[in-house]
Parts: sequence; C-alpha cells; structure tokens
Amino acid sequence: MRFAIALLFFASTALADECPQAPDHSDAVDALIAQVQAADNQLTAQELSNDMWAFWADAPDETAQEILDRGMQKRSSWDLLGAREDFDRLVSYCPDYAEGYNQRAFVNFLRQDYEAALPDLNRAIELSPRHVAALSGKALTLIGLGREAEAQDALAAALELNPWLPERSLYKPPPVKDAPGEKL
Repeated sequence: MRFAIALLFFASTALADECPQAPDHSDAVDALIAQVQAADNQLTAQELSNDMWAFWADAPDETAQEILDRGMQKRSSWDLLGAREDFDRLVSYCPDYAEGYNQRAFVNFLRQDYEAALPDLNRAIELSPRHVAALSGKALTLIGLGREAEAQDALAAALELNPWLPERSLYKPPPVKDAPGEKL
C-alpha cells in the first residue's frame, strides 16, 4: 500500500516536472480589460470577456489542453465528478497554471462544495491576479459560504476590472459615511 502511494506521489511529481510554463498573455489580457472598462454596452463587453477566456483557457501544452478541454466538456454535460478528476489531473500536471484551479473551483461551486472551491480560487488569483472570472467566482463562493463582507470585497475587485459582469447586480456599495460634524 505504501509503495502504491509513493508511486502515485512520484508520478504526480514527474508529471508536474513535464508541464511547461503557461503562456504569458498578461499584456493581451490587460489590453482587453482596458477595452471592457471603456465598453459602451453589454454586447461589446461580452465579446471582450469571451476574448479573455480564450487567453485563460490557453493551456501550457497539448497534454494540458486536452485535459482542460475534456474536463470542460464533462462539466458542460454535468459529469461533475468526471470533470473534477480531470481538473485534479490538470492541477497535478501543471501546478502553476491558474485555469486548472479556476475550473476545479467552478466544478466544486456547481456541486455546492464552497469550502473546496475557495482555496482553488485563491490559488488561481495568486497565479493570475487579474483573472476576472476567478475573482467573481470567489465572490459567489463567499456568498455561498455566508461571508458577505468578503464577498463584496472580491466582487468590487472583479467589477473594477470588468464593470459589465453579470454579477454586478449583487454588488452592494459600502454605505457613505456622514461628513464630520453632520447629524442625520
């Protein structure tokens, strides 16, 4: 039994060593964020968001892309356990690829396992701080956990990057404090 566990550990470590660095699309994503912030309407903003997804879903190599695509296909057909297995494999293979964590978090969110989703969202954001979808996913996950104040902070960060997010209707701006000396 211990041998099997050790073999699995070394196999996953070997897989991680084979995954190349994820493509750096930060300049292109930053340009899209600037465009979505200046967008005149929801349709334009949605097209720009779709363009962002194309960059986030650009896996480090063909193997990672196949795993990502298969997991996303399983998720789309509501095979959430199968999708989770694929995203577990992707995270093991490419531990520095943000989208693996974001997709696994999304599957856990759909399963309403918010406790499992949150660490993956935090890791995705750590790896890709301007990942708008991970930020908005974190906000929704925190809402699911009943952590409203933290959710509002995460949602504010996501809306700062993309003010057109569908989740914008959930944002509650902080109350305006009275000016010094004013009474209600």
